[in-house]
Amino acid sequence: MTDPQIALLMLGLFIFVIMLGFPIAFTLMAMGIGFGYYAYFDAERMRNIFDNRVFDLFVNQTYSVMANDVLTAIPLFLFMGYIVERANIVERLFDTLSMATRRLPGSMAVAALITCALFATATGIVGAVVTLMGLLALPAMLKARYDERFATGVICAGGTLGILIPPSIMLIVYAAASGVSIVRLYAGALLPGFLLAGMYLIYIVGRAMLNPSLAPQPERRSDSISTGKLMWMLATSFFPLAILILAVLGAILFGLATPSEAAAIGALGGLLLAAAYRALTWQRLQESVYLTVRTTAMVCWLFVGSWTFASVFSYLGGEQVVREFVVGLDLTPLQFLLLAQLIIFLLGWPLEWSEIIIIFVPIFLPLLPLFNIDPLFFGILIALNLQTSFLTPPMAMSAYYLKGIAPPQIRLTQIFAGSLPYVVMVFLTMIVLYVFPDIAYWLPRMFYGR
Repeated sequence: MTDPQIALLMLGLFIFVIMLGFPIAFTLMAMGIGFGYYAYFDAERMRNIFDNRVFDLFVNQTYSVMANDVLTAIPLFLFMGYIVERANIVERLFDTLSMATRRLPGSMAVAALITCALFATATGIVGAVVTLMGLLALPAMLKARYDERFATGVICAGGTLGILIPPSIMLIVYAAASGVSIVRLYAGALLPGFLLAGMYLIYIVGRAMLNPSLAPQPERRSDSISTGKLMWMLATSFFPLAILILAVLGAILFGLATPSEAAAIGALGGLLLAAAYRALTWQRLQESVYLTVRTTAMVCWLFVGSWTFASVFSYLGGEQVVREFVVGLDLTPLQFLLLAQLIIFLLGWPLEWSEIIIIFVPIFLPLLPLFNIDPLFFGILIALNLQTSFLTPPMAMSAYYLKGIAPPQIRLTQIFAGSLPYVVMVFLTMIVLYVFPDIAYWLPRMFYGR
């Protein structure tokens, strides 16, 4: 077998092994070292079994990941998210927004979506947002006689917005994998994120207006709350979290702090917020640190394994084979984008977003110059596309998170049915973004020029 054929065997074997359920990070490292041992084998210079350059490659890649300034922001943002999650703010926030939007059609669903979006943006942890909102908002909506599919779909869709709207951990990972400026990426993703959230809100209000039985209006006694009390509720629940997110994001976008420095500010702000709500206990602090370390370690070892695997794959000529194959298809830029996004959409069923970004997206990145596609624009399309990985059956993880804590009468098929309209809206947003790319480019150009 030639080296390029071995590279393709390496890729095919990796896909087969992960489908069997083996840990992905360690599979990447093992296959990278195993095939790399063959690729770098030099019998003339070999003095002992460990005298092979693949081990130097592995050590260098590990050091590069651990010293990467962009990745430093990940544990800090995660810590902020886990602390905020434990600050007992979500229940108060949902109640406040339910009161503030009570005159809108589908008011509780609107409140649930805004709460999900804000909480997801602060934490970036889809499972935590969907689970917590399923415990708080779903029973309230079901008690108000909301349609089961309508209520569950709102929570599943809203909980995924945090991987798109900055400060998003997914965008940090993409920036590290692609070399795109995280600051420009945050600026570019902001308007598409708001566009998608806005489309969700329009759908919710529109469906509730066309079919009021899906989301009955609350009883009139809910209107008895005074304006002063409502403002106090907003001041003590909505504004603190919103100000924390805006402060972190503003510090990054306006160049006042690097992403890592802004993340540190956010982590400190999360601690102060938890302390202000009297939710900062030693046990919760320990849990937050443990979860932060565990998730960060997973992401970092995925990077180590992926970069080792990719280096060996490229050295064997696999990257050139893929490049020649794509060139031979004679695709237009639109056709390439459609093919790439279709592959990522299908990968979203068996894999997590982190695995897709770290392992498979780098295969597409060297091909972007061939089609004159900006990696920033490509990354935002991916961030939109990955919303569907949490919402599309049969592997819609948001649905499974929600089913795990939903009342027994809620069937998984109902959650799937409620989530599918939001998948359509994700695709519509991607189409709008392709037709009007300035939605992604306007803020980066305004803040940082071309």
